[in-house]
Order: sequence, then C-alpha cells, then structure tokens
Amino acid sequence: MTVIGGIGFTAPWLLLGLLVLPVLWLILRAVPPAPIRRLFPAVTLLLGLRDDESVSDRTPWWLLLLRMLAVAAVIVGLAGPVLNPSREASGSGPLLIVLDASWAGATGWPDKMALLDAQLGEAGRTSRPVSILRLSAPEQPVFQSADVWRNRLPGLEPMPWQPAVAQITSAEATIAAIDESFETRWFSDGLDYAGRDRILAALGSAGPVSVYQTEKPVLGMLPSFFEDGAIQLRAIRSPSDLPQDGTILAHGRDPGGTARVLASATAGFAGGETHAETALSLPSELRARITRFELQGQRSAGAVTLADDSLRRREVALIAGREDREGLELLSPLHYLEQALQPTAELLNGALTDILPAKPDVIVLADVATLSGAEETALTEWVEEGGLLLRFAGPRLAASEVSRNDEHPLMPVRLRSGGRSVGGAMSWGEPKALAPFPDTSPFFGLPVPDDVRVTAQVMAQPDPTLADRVIAALSDGTPLVTRKPLGQGQIVLFHVTANAEWSSLPLSGLFVEMLERLAVSSSAKPPEAEDLAGTTWTPVQVLDGFGAFKDAGNLPGVEGAALVEDPLGPDLRPGIYASEDRRLARNVLTADADLIPAIWPTDIPVEGLSVERETPLGGPLLSLAVLLLLLDVIASLALSGRLRMAALAPLLLVSLITQEAQAQDADDPGFALSATAELVLAHVLTGDRTVDDVAQAGLRGLSEVLGYRTSVEPVEPVGIDLERDELSFFPFLYWPISPEQPLPSDAAYTKLNAYLRSGGMILFDTRDADIARFGTGSPNGRKLQQLAAPLDVPPLEPVPRDHVLTRTFYLLQDFPGRHQGTDVWVEAAPPDAEQIEGMPFRNLNDGVTPVIIGGNDWAAAWAIDRNGRPLLPVGRGFTGERQRELAYRFGVNLVMHVLTGNYKSDQVHVPALLDRLGQ
Repeated sequence: MTVIGGIGFTAPWLLLGLLVLPVLWLILRAVPPAPIRRLFPAVTLLLGLRDDESVSDRTPWWLLLLRMLAVAAVIVGLAGPVLNPSREASGSGPLLIVLDASWAGATGWPDKMALLDAQLGEAGRTSRPVSILRLSAPEQPVFQSADVWRNRLPGLEPMPWQPAVAQITSAEATIAAIDESFETRWFSDGLDYAGRDRILAALGSAGPVSVYQTEKPVLGMLPSFFEDGAIQLRAIRSPSDLPQDGTILAHGRDPGGTARVLASATAGFAGGETHAETALSLPSELRARITRFELQGQRSAGAVTLADDSLRRREVALIAGREDREGLELLSPLHYLEQALQPTAELLNGALTDILPAKPDVIVLADVATLSGAEETALTEWVEEGGLLLRFAGPRLAASEVSRNDEHPLMPVRLRSGGRSVGGAMSWGEPKALAPFPDTSPFFGLPVPDDVRVTAQVMAQPDPTLADRVIAALSDGTPLVTRKPLGQGQIVLFHVTANAEWSSLPLSGLFVEMLERLAVSSSAKPPEAEDLAGTTWTPVQVLDGFGAFKDAGNLPGVEGAALVEDPLGPDLRPGIYASEDRRLARNVLTADADLIPAIWPTDIPVEGLSVERETPLGGPLLSLAVLLLLLDVIASLALSGRLRMAALAPLLLVSLITQEAQAQDADDPGFALSATAELVLAHVLTGDRTVDDVAQAGLRGLSEVLGYRTSVEPVEPVGIDLERDELSFFPFLYWPISPEQPLPSDAAYTKLNAYLRSGGMILFDTRDADIARFGTGSPNGRKLQQLAAPLDVPPLEPVPRDHVLTRTFYLLQDFPGRHQGTDVWVEAAPPDAEQIEGMPFRNLNDGVTPVIIGGNDWAAAWAIDRNGRPLLPVGRGFTGERQRELAYRFGVNLVMHVLTGNYKSDQVHVPALLDRLGQ
C-alpha cells in the first residue's frame, strides 16, 4: 500500500488519471464552439421579441469545475484510498499466524480478532499466502489466500486449556514440516507455559518473529473450598503493581429451576499482590443450588470454578451409648442432634461397623466411651482419610478411664476423672456462661446468647497443647469444645452432653449453628489420585474457552487417577464428571496454580493489541462523484430552461427515501400504529437475502391460511431489524438461522430478553433437519448456540405428547416443515405438574413457552408467491402435500398458542377434547 499525505492507496497508479484533467478542461471549453457574430441589418425587426428558452454560448467555468471534481472523485475513489492505513512493513513471502488460543486470552479475544483481521487485510493487499496455527489445538499449516482466512475468523475460538506437552510436540512437528522460510506473528495470551521456548526456537529458525500481547493482567479463579462454615473463594492474577477489585458471582438455579446469580462477594487485590481471598456464608439450601463461581467481567474458563459434591448436604451418622430411658424422648441425646442436623444434613443410623463402609462425612458419638479394637482401628483410618469425628461427653465418658493418663488417639485432649459440677445443691458456684469465641475458632462471629448456662462438664487435663486445641470455652476459661487434627481429618469433643442434662446449650439456636459449621467443614479437601484409582468418570457438562457450559455429548469417560493428575486437553476437558452417584469438578486451575507472565527475548519485538481500524474511502468518494454528476445534470437542465422539470426528480427521490425511513423508524407513531392496528407476523432479518425472502413468503402463506381457517386475520408480515425496531408490537417472531448472520449487539440482546420476559415468543428454525439433528455440530446448530447464549432461555424439553401446542386448534403429534424428523423443543413443564386421573393431559399453568427451537424449515413449507402458489417443493406427490398441510396446521397451532395461551388445558374443554381423542 502506498501512503500519500496520510492516506493509503491500494491502486496508486490510477492517480495518474488526474494528469488528464487539464486536457479534459480544454476539451470541454472548446465544445461546443462559440457562435460567430455577424451583423445583419434585418435583425432589427426582431428587437423586443422574447425567447423563453435560452442556450448558453459556452459552458460556465463553475460547471466545468463541477465536472472536473466529479471525474477526480471517480479516479481517486477507484485508486482505493484508505484512512488510517497500516504503516507496518507488510513484508513478503509466506506469513504464519501463531495463536496461543487458550483460556487466558478468551477475555481479550475480540481485540485479537480485530488486530488479526487488520493484518490479514494488509496481507491480502500484498498477495501474501497466510496460515494460522493454534498451539492449543495444532493442525498442519496450510498457506492460503488471506481472504480465505478472514472468512474463517468467526470460527476460531480459544480452548479451555493451555498448550501442554502433547500440543507442543505436535506443533513442533508441524512447524518442522514446512519446507520454506516464513515470517511469524505470534498472538500471545500473556502467560508462560512449558515448551513455549521450544516453539519460539523452531519459529525463529524459519524467519523473523514478532509478538502481540495485551498488557492487562490475566485473572483466574482457584478451586473453592469450605472452612469454618463459609465458602472460601480465591482469585488469582498475573503480576501487576496496581490494586484491583474483583466481584465473584455465585451462579445456580432458583427453586423454579431458572439459572440466575444467587450471591456475590468482592475480592480485592492489593498493589503487587497476585492472590485475593474472600469468604461467602450462605444457608445450606442455597449453597446446595450453586453450580459455579465466576469473576464478573471475565469471559474465560480460567475465571470459573465449578461446584461439585463438596456443596451437597453432608451425610452424618449418629451413634449414642446405650439408652435406659425408653419413651423419654426429650432426654435422648440423639433427639437434640436429629433436630439440629435434620435441615442441613442427611442422617444415618445404625451400628458403627455397618456405617463406616458407607463413608459418611461426619460421625457423631454421643456419650460413647469405649470402642472395640476393630471399631477403633476402622474409625481411626476413616478419620485419617478426611472424616470428622464429633464426640459428646456424658456420664459414661466421665466415669470411664478413657484418655486419663495418656491422650487417646480418638480424643482431642486428656481428661480428668469425675468431671465438674457447678450450680447444683452440692456446689458453691453458679452455672457458667460461654465466653466469646476467639478469631481462631470455627465458631468465630456467632453471637453467644446470655441465657446459655453449663452446670456440668468433663474437664481437660492441663497440657502445653491445650490452648491451641480449645475452640470454645466458658466464661472462666474452662475448655468447652476442643479439637485436634488426625491425618486429613479432625476430632472434636463437646465437654457437655448432647441433651439438656448438663447444659442449656442444646436448647439454643447457637447449638444448631455450631453443629452446622462443624459439619460443613468436613469433606472439604479434594480427592487424591489414589482415592479414585480403578474408577471411571463420565463427563456431564464441559466448559468452552469462554467459560460457558456445554453438553458433553459423546465425549469418552476418564479414568479416576487421570481426572486428578493429567493435564487438560482435547481428551480431558474442564467440567463436571460423574461416577455412580458422585459428581466431581475438574477446574482449569488447580489449588496451587500460579499465573506466570510470558517473558520474551530482547531481540523479539513485542507490541500491544490496539489497532486503528482502516477506513476505506473509495465508496464515499464514488458516492460523492455520483452526487456531483447529479448536480451537473440539474445545472445543465437549469441552463437550458428546464429547471422546473429538474426539481421534480430530486424532490420525488427525497420523498421516497423519507417515506421508507419513516416506515422503518420504530419511534415513528405511524410505524407503531401500523404494527398494532392489525395482527402482524414478523421475522428476524438475518442479512441473507435468500433466507429473508423465504421467511417473508412463508409468513405470508401462513397469514393467508390463518385468514381462511380461523378468526385471526393477519396483514402483510414484516421483517424486523433487531438493532433498530421495537419488538413489543409483535406477539411472535420467526428467526431463521444461517451460519453467516452476525451476532446482535448488547442493546439488541437487552431488547430480546425484555421481549421474552414480557410474554413474547421466538421460533428458532435452524433449517438443518435434512443434514443434522438439533444440537449436533452443524453450522446452523453452532450458530444457534452462539445466538442464544446471552438470552434468558428457560429449561427446555422436546414437546411432550400432552403439550397444549398439540391441540390449540388441530390435534397434532408431529410438527414437520419442509423437513421432518427432528425434535421440537419448548419450555420444560414445571416439576410439580400433575395429571389428574381420567384426564389425557397434565394440568399446566397458563403461560406461553417463550422459545420454540427446531430445524424443520417451516417457512419454506409455508412460503407462497404473489399468486398464492407454493414457492418451494415439499416431498413428492400426495405425501409431500400432506406434509405441507401438517406444516400449515403446526403454524396455525403455533399462532393460536401465542394468542390464547394454554386455555385448552381448562376443564371446560375436557369433554370435547376427550370426544375428539376417542376416549
């Protein structure tokens, strides 16, 4: 590209045409020739006469200048002028674009694609062959035209992993297979990883290398864990000297099954710090609904940490000593424990040897003093593997010799003989209150009620380690609750009974909160590889590079040890994995991960991702030339006396343009009145003329069928521009899917979500039932996933046989269009929808499904031309016409469902429906 005066030209040789302008000026000045004046005496007879038409004897200078400017605009416009042209040395020869294409670059992916598009445009102007290599998913480079790669840019996406050993080895092999020198431009994600220097060395031996990466720090989320009754959330970033706050959002499903943000917390990075922590305390019912935590504003898999069974309700086994008070329930310690733990845990009862194989999260021993040797050995192994043993004192423990002289392995402290009694008839002291909990206690922050009193307890022997093991004490400093770690687990002892015999603690709400915090703190550590050896885990949902959930599809299962130890890659993706009734999350970042920035050699030029977009000026200049020529025509007509005729044409043109603009202006009252005065069916404009014309013809055909067969009389359908038009005027939108249509803007998605929440319906038609099932990897299916990702779409299910859509006007069980056979998806029925005995369908609510998704190409089956004849063929012979008729019936049912809701589910229609159904 040649740059002249700050403006680039793709075809600068055309500017030589400007040299012809002086010659053209002279030619126009000479044609037509000036008239020769001759004196003729008889001309005096014509004096006083007027001629309404006058012709100039020569072209005025200003008209010549106008024509010169028009010609100059054409010449300059055809020369390909570009504003803000790329000033980089374009180079020559093959160009290899290398992308890390990992989760670390997902947040800034649009900036990378904008810069890459600009560089491909420059390479295309210089006819350089280009190839793109993604290190996270390497393929053999193929050097092609830059325009081919520009068309493939929308399909490039980051992967939810960083290049590992397998990808690095494959990339080295592909680079070595290129038998010519080439230039490399490396779009880095900003993080270092093993093998990056090997790739750089291989590329450097083939030609010059330049690097592009952002200066912003990369942010991520470490796996969450439970500690002392709260969810501990940790954010991480690559080194930065600036302070930064990050908002962590907890996503899950509400009781109605709708995905939403359930809670949020803020984690702040101090200047120079790379880690930030915060705690989130939630009720157990709400905590169990959480599916993921993510950093707000970050669109990457690394900024997401998934929740698995670590958030589920704990399994707590209750075991008490021998009960002698049969029928006296309020004296039983198990009664108080059951009442306290029932809302937050799954309770197990039985013998200790029967419960241990089930591996509960917590085992509670209420006044159990002595265990057999086998029970003690098995219980010790269970605690060391990560279990929580919660013990309560009582008369049996106080009278036993357990942990008197030497500390028992399953007791946190040594005990004194006999215990302690205060506030009784034989005691001088008063019942003791509880002291505030220290900040090292899991109970820290819980308010201590004034009415909680302790009258008896077992006493701990003084010991150098005693102070570190006390997590709750009485007002006089006597230990009330002690704790010690054992292996990966812990042992906790309440020095009072679990019933109200020794204290009023079990009668207070504090007792419930203390047990809740202790129960939640168990099972917080992730499993080790040896713990999962011999098991196979099936992926349920996986993350893409942007951190969005996707169905795992047919991905193979993963061996248990590999799930914990192996690096992420195509065969092991981050997501939720299931094995029998267990669910385990494999996150992008591990608990000990660090984000190390990529450091490049000093001889490698490193630039940012900012790009000044090139603005082609050829179109505006050619438009200016057309305008100048139009003015030339008007001026010529004016000089010839036909100015009135010349004025009518532009006025008519302006009138037509104004009417068109008013017809499409959503803010114009005329548009609103025309859209609401009659029922109007609308379709979303995709930008593909063929698809939009078929959608328009299809809705026209459906409108005619509705007018013939029902009391609904729609007028001519309209096409809707999501960026400009108001959607609330239309009860129904038909949205055909094509792979090339652009994604709507954020403002358009805001309007679409408001439209869906206010009762509107969208029929998504992927039009691919002849080549793919809905949800598979067809281009239309992938585009639908991209289009629908920001929409507030409810849970979906295939149309059940008793759905109201099967009977709003016609009785249907299939919904064919031009194609048939794929499932049609609608909003899932509520879980509590019941079917009354004697009725053929469930009693559903009166809502309308906001989304219907299918791929049968209904508009093509409905489409008619202006003469009312079918526009496109459907099947063959009678079978095809029958299929077209069923397609029309589906369209009628669809519109009636939009307009009337689920009125067919009302009891008043049951007799007629039963008669029609033959029941």
